[in-house]
Amino acid sequence: MPPSNIPGQTFGDLAPSEYPGERLGLPREGHGSIARFGRRLLGVIIDWAIASVIVSGAGVALPSLTAVAQHPATIPVVFALLQILFIPTIGGSVGHRLCGMRLVPIVGGYIGLWRPIVRTLLLCLILPLLVWDSDQRGFHDKIAATVLIRG
Repeated sequence: MPPSNIPGQTFGDLAPSEYPGERLGLPREGHGSIARFGRRLLGVIIDWAIASVIVSGAGVALPSLTAVAQHPATIPVVFALLQILFIPTIGGSVGHRLCGMRLVPIVGGYIGLWRPIVRTLLLCLILPLLVWDSDQRGFHDKIAATVLIRG
């Protein structure tokens, strides 16, 4: 088993955290705390709706794009592009920001471009949404070393 940060202790020996984000040093609630499921879900719904409106609007405004707009992969591709564009520029997707959340790297500092790309590609696989840890971080956030917080 991999070692923990405490000498002589493994991850399996750690006591359950009292609240999501405790092990990451985040507050229990308020600014900087882990964004909870309801906010996350609403953020994804908003982002998906924005991607849908863009695709539909492009199909209506530019008839030559109708076939592309009707392809089943178009909305997920636009969704992914919006995530990759907005996470490094405004600190989260439009849905995140409207719901009062921002995405930050665990180590602090600028999120960069690779984290949003990796996170978004994994997010689009849907499976990472089903895998959570005790800090309510999805698999996509764990791999990209990010955390979605209130703020």
